[in-house]
Amino acid sequence: MKLNDRNLRTPSRILMALPIAALAFSLAACGGSSRPAVDDVAEGIQKVYEDQGLGDAVPDDVATCFAEALVDSDLSDETLTYIANGEDKQSSEEDKALTTQILTDNLEKCAA
Repeated sequence: MKLNDRNLRTPSRILMALPIAALAFSLAACGGSSRPAVDDVAEGIQKVYEDQGLGDAVPDDVATCFAEALVDSDLSDETLTYIANGEDKQSSEEDKALTTQILTDNLEKCAA
């Protein structure tokens, strides 16, 4: 078998590319904030209510409905991350007003 045989080089190139691909994926996962998923935001909404002593006030389907509206909105990723982490906190006054507006606008639809 020759050292410059094409069949010999292909597997070695693939093996050399694996660490590079793994590094790229790990850096993408660590870099910057990303928009939280609806399920994470829904769980965070329920945690906020539980922390306020209102654990049964928001059923799963209502929390999911609110979460969908919040994630689909213009809220910043930072504010959505706070909510997903169960924090009753917004990144700015604009996001605070928008959060209140979204929840108010969707109350009838989500609670029905």
